[in-house]
Amino acid sequence: MSQNDAFRALDRQECLRLLAGVPVGRVIYTRQALPAVLPVNFSLDTDASVLLATSSGSDLVRAVDGAVVAFEADEFHAENRSGWSVIVTGRAAVVTGPAEHERLVRTGPASWMPLRETVFVRIEAEVVTGRGIGGATAGR
Repeated sequence: MSQNDAFRALDRQECLRLLAGVPVGRVIYTRQALPAVLPVNFSLDTDASVLLATSSGSDLVRAVDGAVVAFEADEFHAENRSGWSVIVTGRAAVVTGPAEHERLVRTGPASWMPLRETVFVRIEAEVVTGRGIGGATAGR
């Protein structure tokens, strides 16, 4: 393995910049006392929180509201063995304020699944860590 192939730590700003450039990540939470992982589309809010759009009756809402969760997104290029991975850890909460909900209807993520009643989940970006390998993060 060459020096360019070694993992390197990414700072918070670079992590957030990379997250903003991909449409899908994974929320990691606890379901029935076991770890669960769910792929989701998302967006970042102006305060760097991760935003998810889901249904009010979803298992995800019941499992994560008020809980500490992790969110991970990545991008890899097998041909040149480069890429990055970012993890956001923080408390998840359902957005309940009417004004905030209206703002997110206009600016937040749109679910890729048809929803009758959209609920937004905010994951506070309390801890943001990331690693890169190779040169994949340089030009992004």
